[in-house]
Amino acid sequence: MLAGGSARRYGGRHKGLLEVGGRRILDRVVDAVAAASGALPLLIANDPAAPTWRPDLRTVRDVRPGCGSLGGIYTALRSGPGVVLCVAWDMPFLTPEVLSALIAGAGEYDAFLPESGGPRRAEPLCAVYGPACAPAIERRLSSGRLEATGFHGEVRTGTLPFECVRTFGDPERVFFNVNRPADLNRAETLAST
Repeated sequence: MLAGGSARRYGGRHKGLLEVGGRRILDRVVDAVAAASGALPLLIANDPAAPTWRPDLRTVRDVRPGCGSLGGIYTALRSGPGVVLCVAWDMPFLTPEVLSALIAGAGEYDAFLPESGGPRRAEPLCAVYGPACAPAIERRLSSGRLEATGFHGEVRTGTLPFECVRTFGDPERVFFNVNRPADLNRAETLAST
């Protein structure tokens, strides 16, 4: 789970520690990942207090600090062998079903992302990445090219089709992220419906 950013938009409060529907976003995401994978996620965070946010999670600092979400994905890949499910910690409405579908569909791919209605047309911060992604990401980080999808042309990349994603809920809701204070208000509205 990627807990990046400096919390400037929320006056120093970290997005994942904010509550939506009476529960911290962090706890909502942990529950979805655990239900889908059968294990607690790794928390990638640079804040010295991060280990106290959920003491039951293993917390790791970025291997390459200051490299944004791409650096977080790289850290996840370097933190253990095998395939990793990476999710942003500011998505309060992720479902175990969509995460399970990603895990199940990733087999023949190095990067496997759900299609969405968002500007990138896929969600790089809710995706499965395999070990072959690490060298491609490392080359990007070394050259200062930090776009989260920039390395996809160098690895076998697949997508969970939009039609399939929609069977697990409205993609706009499932992948909704709380980036700004106005988003928190919208999340509260979504949580009550």
